[in-house]
Amino acid sequence: MKHIKQFAIILLITFLGESLHKFISLPIPSSIYGLLIMLICLQTKILKLEQVKEAGNFLLEIMPVMFIPSAVGLIKIWSSITNVVIPIVFVVLFTTILVMVTTGKMADFIISRNRGEDK
Repeated sequence: MKHIKQFAIILLITFLGESLHKFISLPIPSSIYGLLIMLICLQTKILKLEQVKEAGNFLLEIMPVMFIPSAVGLIKIWSSITNVVIPIVFVVLFTTILVMVTTGKMADFIISRNRGEDK
């Protein structure tokens, strides 16, 4: 019963994100609205982490299974995308490296700033 309640909470927040997306005409995906709602609920203690932790962990564990339909779709259209595979791979690698470097620099900045506040 506990797991059903946790999934229901996550589904409710997902539904609220979808609803916000329908009512606010900004080019922001509904999943981002849902994540922001979850963040606000957790930060303001409206929702405790224990209320969604096990269901969230389960969803993270099965996440690779969710990519199987996308991979099958790529295999189906492989013949029509073979001429753009190299540019796509280049863009994916470049943006991945860019995100990793930016995240590392930002983490270094935050850590050094926090060390300065501790002194």
